[in-house]
Amino acid sequence: MTPNLPRLRNFVGDIATLLDATHEETLILEAGGNLLRELVSQDDWLPEAFAQPNPERYTQYLLHCDSRQRFSVVSFVWGPGQSTPVHNHTVWGLVGVLRGAERSQAYRPVGASLSPYGPEHRLEPGEVEAVSPTVGDIHKVSNAFEDRTSISIHVYGANIGAVRRATYDEAGQPKPFISGYSNTVLPNLWDASKSLTS
Repeated sequence: MTPNLPRLRNFVGDIATLLDATHEETLILEAGGNLLRELVSQDDWLPEAFAQPNPERYTQYLLHCDSRQRFSVVSFVWGPGQSTPVHNHTVWGLVGVLRGAERSQAYRPVGASLSPYGPEHRLEPGEVEAVSPTVGDIHKVSNAFEDRTSISIHVYGANIGAVRRATYDEAGQPKPFISGYSNTVLPNLWDASKSLTS
């Protein structure tokens, strides 16, 4: 089946329009969360090349980066049982589940270490959560399934693959990292010729 790329193209345009209209994080997370919820409620648009798991570790595929690097859109593909270390983001972010399910555990500083904050929660398809230094920026995420792939779509307030961030060990000590991306090509969102000739 040919992916419905106009759905992703429209989402990218809507996020750009939102960021043109406001720099207020609360509004971005609320309105952007609604846009992402609408996107992940339909599973007909993600090209298969950006939905492939890696048996060694989770993958982060760049789908789009704004030309001014105000935001990026990525697909996270989780093989069975895969998880992240505890990590931060340093920028606002939105996470929406497209397929499968994710478990997310928030952490917060307590003295010189980190402690889990609140209960671990499970995100199902179509559900969205926000992260940022102001609403909670440190968490650990894992595939809720041990026997199948899960996919989530993330939107960040930067070119997230080039942001200096940190993972944390069990004592809460940070280790700097830059995530990069798993892909070297992007989906072609901008070829509208087929819709003009049909």
